Amino acid sequence: MGLRLNETFYLSHGSPALAVDDSIPARKFFTSWKERFPAPPSAILVVSGHWDTHVPTVNVVDRNDTIYDFYGFPESMYKLKYPAPGAPQLAKRVKELLIGSGFEQVNEDMKRGLDHGAWVPLFLMYPEADIPVCQLSLSSNKGPTYHYNMGKALAPLKDEGVLIIGSGSATHNLKAMGPRNSPPAPWAQAFMTWLKTSLLEGRYEEVNEYEEKAPYAKMAHPYPDHFLPLHVAMGAAGENAKAKVLHDSWDVGSISCAFFSFTTTNT
Repeated sequence: MGLRLNETFYLSHGSPALAVDDSIPARKFFTSWKERFPAPPSAILVVSGHWDTHVPTVNVVDRNDTIYDFYGFPESMYKLKYPAPGAPQLAKRVKELLIGSGFEQVNEDMKRGLDHGAWVPLFLMYPEADIPVCQLSLSSNKGPTYHYNMGKALAPLKDEGVLIIGSGSATHNLKAMGPRNSPPAPWAQAFMTWLKTSLLEGRYEEVNEYEEKAPYAKMAHPYPDHFLPLHVAMGAAGENAKAKVLHDSWDVGSISCAFFSFTTTNT
């Protein structure tokens, strides 16, 4: 038996400029990743807020292309590459686990590479781009509990050395962005206080019901796509998992760059 992992992660990837802008506070956390977690995983599974499909879909490729799904950034951003190997065997395993857990349809995309919600964090975390990466889509037409159950289905991957990452933003209201270094709005602070307290106290069912339970839920997430990866990471760790805040900062006003880990326990 190789490396077994007992943690899953939800990472707020913030602006694509994270890849090149040293002034973004979260960047230092990403670049120090291997100091914190030195054992390399066998493969990486990423669920990003930037791949949204009607049914779960995995990318089945031998080599990941770099997708530039953003505009208005410096030209240098569009020259960056993250040519990580694909993980077709992992993709097939993900499909097998989901179907075995009652997800009736899981599609395969034989061309898609990595969107910036996947490759920008990995560009800093594993700059050598030598670890196989598979991306799994989310389905924002389904709810948080659906994605939590998706995570539960994928839990066995941790025992196979697979690093499971949900990549989004803990708050994601692009119309409410402020200038860099401006203080977060009260609604963003209230939502984050609720989220951190709920996670640290293990109230995962309430987080699954955040649209009804959380203050300013619709303001924090007008659309759920950047929050749903949290539910996948949370579900993959298990109902008794212990949450931890790994990093907590803000980008462009009220966009949260909080990172959470979920550690599986047997209690």
